[in-house]
Amino acid sequence: MPSRTSRYARYSPRQRRRRLLADRSVRFPNDVLFLDHIRQGDLEQVGRFIRARKVALDTIHPSGLAALHEAVLSGNLECVKLLVKYGADIHQRDETGWTPLHIACSDGYPDIARYLISLGADREAANDDGDLPSDLIDPDFKDLVELFKGTKMD
Repeated sequence: MPSRTSRYARYSPRQRRRRLLADRSVRFPNDVLFLDHIRQGDLEQVGRFIRARKVALDTIHPSGLAALHEAVLSGNLECVKLLVKYGADIHQRDETGWTPLHIACSDGYPDIARYLISLGADREAANDDGDLPSDLIDPDFKDLVELFKGTKMD
């Protein structure tokens, strides 16, 4: 097997350096990059990935979550709105039956919960454990408690 240096011997030092660096670069699949942009709240990059059709919005990723679930988990309302604008399903369930509304309630994001409800998110959707979004609200999250007032809360 030829060594790396002999493999690039025919190139100028500058070209050789460039090729050696290219061999060492790490490439990530589009979905990994996309989810990272969502977690960072980089709306410009999220929009670019969607417009270029590099990702499917409703794919359940190895994390067990879809893109909208990740955006809700990050607490970024603007990212949630962007994903919904491009067709993310507000009713989609993750691998344990959680909807984006379950996550918003569990993690204490009243603005996101309010937005999802305004779009018709199902307040009565039970996850695989039988929990409704309202069952997951911490009593300290007063805004969420108020939002779900009148809904069964244990």
